Amino acid sequence: MTGPADTSGNGMRHGGGGGREADRAAAPDDGPAMTSFDEIYDRPDPRDFFRGLGRWRYRTPHHAQDVFRRLTAARRRAAASGPLAVLDICCSYGINAALLNHDLTLDDLYAHYTSPRAAGLTTAELIERDRAFYAARRRPDAVPVIGLDPAAGAIAYACSVGLLDEGFAVNLETEPADARLLAAVRPVGLITVTGGASFLSPRTFRPLLGAAREEVWVAAFVLRTGSYRTIADGLAPFGLITEKVAEPTYPQRRFTSAAEQRRAVDAVTALGEDPRGKEDAGWFHTAFHLSRPSPDTTAVPLSTFLRDV
Repeated sequence: MTGPADTSGNGMRHGGGGGREADRAAAPDDGPAMTSFDEIYDRPDPRDFFRGLGRWRYRTPHHAQDVFRRLTAARRRAAASGPLAVLDICCSYGINAALLNHDLTLDDLYAHYTSPRAAGLTTAELIERDRAFYAARRRPDAVPVIGLDPAAGAIAYACSVGLLDEGFAVNLETEPADARLLAAVRPVGLITVTGGASFLSPRTFRPLLGAAREEVWVAAFVLRTGSYRTIADGLAPFGLITEKVAEPTYPQRRFTSAAEQRRAVDAVTALGEDPRGKEDAGWFHTAFHLSRPSPDTTAVPLSTFLRDV
């Protein structure tokens, strides 16, 4: 990222600007840069997701939970035209919505979905159980969440158990936004992304930002193996300045092999980042990016949303 130093002192900012919770890295010529988890992203329920990624200690929604709650509170206070909604891109099974709106941690979800009791249920029985599970833990400050993800099975589950108020199984990189989606995003004041940024381009964001009646902030945890520059440049015409937090970075998951780690270290190094203590210590890491109008970057430092994360 290029541009003046962020006034918060946390990183850099610049004017400009899949449903894949585990994201992906830029692939070198000798093969895939990351292990594929495609088989767990579009199941009828999230049990395979939590079993599969739990093995590699997937953590990004945990790091995002308090940040997204603070951002949602800030956007709610600033909303000018009625209740605020959050749009979660690459929402998968509604994990960010679960953590935003319920008194739960990511570890609670791992325990819930990998328990012997959960293993013995049909999908229909799990959905019934989960409706009660989430309803009993709903926070009084819960906000409507809209989910966007190409994975129709994951979207259907998240809607069925009440995590998403509306869900759309569409890939805006290749398909147009229909009238129902454009109407649903009108009250959105915050867009969140914790996985899949490397699958996205400005094509996904343009129709969403164009349809929103509120000023929209975009918050994304992005793997350090890829650049967010293209998306940030695409947000600029909507008046959004993108700030990147250089430190701290946030562990995403453990590597599945030495080859995957080597490719990640090479990708991070090629982008001018330092892998020491991060990728070379065995973990993919993400960096936090927040895009918002320039007056907001001055009025509320980025560090406001990151304390104790």
